[in-house]
Amino acid sequence: MAALDDSGNRLAAVQMNTELRNAQLEILSAQCATDRLRLRYSAHDLARHAQRDILRKAWTSAGALFEYYNNLLDQLPDRHTIKKGPPTALEEARILEAGDHLARYLKEQSEYFRPIGRTLDPEQQAAMDAFFSPELIARARLAVVDRQSIPKPPLHSGAAGPRIPVLPEVVHPFSATFSNVLLFHAEVTDRRLFHALVHTVQMEVLGVETYAERFVRGLLRTRAHSAVPLEMHATMLENTFAEHAQPFLVEEKVRLWVNQGRY
Repeated sequence: MAALDDSGNRLAAVQMNTELRNAQLEILSAQCATDRLRLRYSAHDLARHAQRDILRKAWTSAGALFEYYNNLLDQLPDRHTIKKGPPTALEEARILEAGDHLARYLKEQSEYFRPIGRTLDPEQQAAMDAFFSPELIARARLAVVDRQSIPKPPLHSGAAGPRIPVLPEVVHPFSATFSNVLLFHAEVTDRRLFHALVHTVQMEVLGVETYAERFVRGLLRTRAHSAVPLEMHATMLENTFAEHAQPFLVEEKVRLWVNQGRY
């Protein structure tokens, strides 16, 4: 086992922290995979149908990791600033404040960009017709803009950012959804349009304020935009759509997840 004396071996310390960073990324990947599993299947389904040897190995690995890092944190002189329990009342207030900022941002951008949006063309309407209600399709407005013209969410600077733990950056690979206003900075394919409209349904079912709050909580918990349950569900439904599955109503899928508390 390698050891570092108090005089400090800088090269060894750099190597150690590089390996720690790689381990943390691998753990994050495992967490994201577990979140996908948790959000797609109930605990009851897993308990009944999971292969016992695989479940046992997963449990053993998770337990070993928890024990190792928990023991490591117990040796830190500043462990009380790292090991934290449930959010305090102040932290909870800051999370809610960040959600309020995000909800206001979504509404403001919707109003700002709506005048340049257009309705879906007949081909797009036909492609979406079996998955979304006619009313939602009629209300949707889309526009193609430069990526730089879409303001970043107020989660990293200003009033909301510094008051809660540092959040990972929110990146929109192809589009951004502001209620029923859909902005694209890449080609508007049916698949990308479908994904954006799923977020529209989520906002309409949950309400913009609740959507924003749950997005913030998901981002704090998963530490990755793509792993936020709202985003993961949109991606899962998008993949099903791309596989030319039988038509289904997105609103029913979203309401099911809401009722099951998966967001």
